[in-house]
Amino acid sequence: MAASGSSSSRTMESRTGRTKQRYNSKGERLVAGIVPLSEDKTVVLLIQSTRRKGWVLPKGGWEIDEECTEAAAREAWEEAGISIQIDYDLGEIKDSRPPKHSSKERSLYRFYEATVLTQEQEWPEMEKRERSWFTFAEAHEHLKTRPELQLALERSTMKR
Repeated sequence: MAASGSSSSRTMESRTGRTKQRYNSKGERLVAGIVPLSEDKTVVLLIQSTRRKGWVLPKGGWEIDEECTEAAAREAWEEAGISIQIDYDLGEIKDSRPPKHSSKERSLYRFYEATVLTQEQEWPEMEKRERSWFTFAEAHEHLKTRPELQLALERSTMKR
């Protein structure tokens, strides 16, 4: 199930707000994410989290005017400045962290394995985020406080 991550309408503006955010019948926020791999699957691209210190996979809200694969490709562009080819659907992963603040909002992630096609020098969130390539072992260690992101990495075909 390959889907192109390239888009002719690349903008330098990130989508903001949650007015178009999708939720399921349980009230879980639907989030699309990617495990962006090099062509030879030896390294994965992680990005700096804006909310807390540390590295994460590119991900964000799946909005009502797009397919889930489109949301994943958009997040890859906005957060990491990459165009991707989606290779595999890695399935759903429930958020295991305690809910934020007093809200009971949880996230339900759908991750895709993707091959990075291009890495641009300028991208919408470049002021807020660093990006770096890591081996499986390095990435797994960086994601240790985020079990849902570790699971997505583990489900990928990345070389161990």
